[in-house]
Amino acid sequence: MSDAAQQSEPTVLVRRTGSLGRLTLNRPRALNALDLGMVESLTATLDAWEHDVDIHIVLLDGAGDRGMCAGGDVRGLYEQILRGDAEATGAFFRAEYALNARIAEYPKPIVVLADGITMGGGIGLAGHAAVRVVTERSKLAMPETRIGFTPDVGGTWLLARAPGRLGEYLALTGATMDAADAVSAGFADHLVPSAHLGDLREALQTRADPGTPNEIALLFDETPEPSALAARRAWIDDAFAAETVTGIVERLRARPETAAAETADLLEELSPTALAVTLEAVRRARTLPDLRAALAQEYGLVLWFATTQPDLTEGIRAQLIDKDRSPRWRPGTAAELSPDAAASAFAYEPATPLWS
Repeated sequence: MSDAAQQSEPTVLVRRTGSLGRLTLNRPRALNALDLGMVESLTATLDAWEHDVDIHIVLLDGAGDRGMCAGGDVRGLYEQILRGDAEATGAFFRAEYALNARIAEYPKPIVVLADGITMGGGIGLAGHAAVRVVTERSKLAMPETRIGFTPDVGGTWLLARAPGRLGEYLALTGATMDAADAVSAGFADHLVPSAHLGDLREALQTRADPGTPNEIALLFDETPEPSALAARRAWIDDAFAAETVTGIVERLRARPETAAAETADLLEELSPTALAVTLEAVRRARTLPDLRAALAQEYGLVLWFATTQPDLTEGIRAQLIDKDRSPRWRPGTAAELSPDAAASAFAYEPATPLWS
């Protein structure tokens, strides 16, 4: 397909077959990364379908076979921050988080096929759905600390409820989960081989028996291999229970596992500010009453990063713009980080609240 032809297509395909409403993210060349127009299209369709008596199930997936959704439009965020357009930045996050909550609270079952790369904003779509399907091609992650940022889109709510200290580990390192890991960590419900996704879609359309989407998904479900992530629980739970990021690194250094030392090396390369805020965010999320409260907490944090911190734009520059992979964090080490850095982030009050 030519670039012109692809640009003429809508970025969200909206279709209905019988009682199944289907939403397909349609930016395959960008790994279906979300922009504001896509968020608004998804929201408007869900609003319309909520009261449509002919729609019983909603299916959300992504075009192409590389990924369901690689996240938000980080380059667009970078440009907004550089030109000082705080209102546009806030408007995007408000719309995106409202959509995340809408998916979680939707009165009709939403089935999400998290096939291929599903990260960041993609987790915000897939992680809160009623039925979450992964495949052998799935790669799930909340990699925000890699760009000097912090997990959002309700990611801290999911991370805080992962077994043991897996939430802290996944949040701080941005590590990628395969299908088995995602099921084990509570980010997915079913592993369905990619070769059977067409059959699953057809069954959701016809669904004579059994009747619920979860029961239909079970018809194609395969038991995952043992989770490699779960197998690392001993050293992860030990190290990531430390009170601070510095304490976590010290515990990792004291472990005999090679993977623990490699994790310590990684943490020492990432933004000290992002790590301190993220650790606190996951732990505070464990005490919050619901997803909306977690989203409200994240909203304040992301705007604090976007409006007051240099590490976010520096991380995007190093990873996606110049691609030199050599970010210059400020401060550069945990030892230089102000003791009240995380507290400052949580004390930040956005000019426009998330929930009116």
